[in-house]
Amino acid sequence: MRAQLSFTHRMIAILAVLALAGCSNGGGGAGSAPLAPSAQSFAADANATRITIPFVAGNFTGGVQNPLFPLTPGTVYTYRHVTPGGVETNTVEVTHDTKLIVGVTTTVIHDRVTVGGTLSEDTFDWYASDKDGNVWYFGEDTKKYEGGVVSTVGSWEAGKGNAEPGIIMLAHPHMGDVYQQENAPGVVADMARVKGLNESATVPYGTFTGCLKTQEWTPIEPGNRAFKFYAPGIGTVLEAENQNGGRVELVGLTRP
Repeated sequence: MRAQLSFTHRMIAILAVLALAGCSNGGGGAGSAPLAPSAQSFAADANATRITIPFVAGNFTGGVQNPLFPLTPGTVYTYRHVTPGGVETNTVEVTHDTKLIVGVTTTVIHDRVTVGGTLSEDTFDWYASDKDGNVWYFGEDTKKYEGGVVSTVGSWEAGKGNAEPGIIMLAHPHMGDVYQQENAPGVVADMARVKGLNESATVPYGTFTGCLKTQEWTPIEPGNRAFKFYAPGIGTVLEAENQNGGRVELVGLTRP
């Protein structure tokens, strides 16, 4: 479940590098890309460590569950995002379905966004954990509905069009770790950086402490940053944006 902030921030770009951070519960590697100009200052940060993990399909046999990004079939997350256009409700379901991608059996996540009860986005994301507990992102099939027009911009799949799997959550995150979440040349190039290992977050569903906080962005939107908080045993509980404003908050959780 990418519980992707704005859960709709899929973008376009070829060059990339950069940022994220972490969270815990107290309530309720992909290929490297050359640095884009906007990434130069980040690269100069002495505390930054670029994490690249070789992708090997055989490493996913007996994958280990990551508590910060659990993939438990039957789990349903509900998020709320107040926007100028209305209140978005984002329902993220970890389905029992699987999809074989570049030799790996991935878990299918169904992500639906509605505004005022009207469907605005319908996406299927594909994730899998390796034997060390790193959670990899293998792509998404997304459809956005606006004014009677359906857009599939942002869709990608590892193994097609030079796209490679990215890492959505590290097994052992450390402060300053930087990693690539999405790597599809000409389509997406999202990056992430660990910004905190013991953060707190309060959302309608509850208060969480010991959270992993990350910051993420894409080179195609300079200055646009999103901060996510992940609670152990739950996953994403909050996304806060520092440019567009607004918070994507966990308001409900149903477990199998």
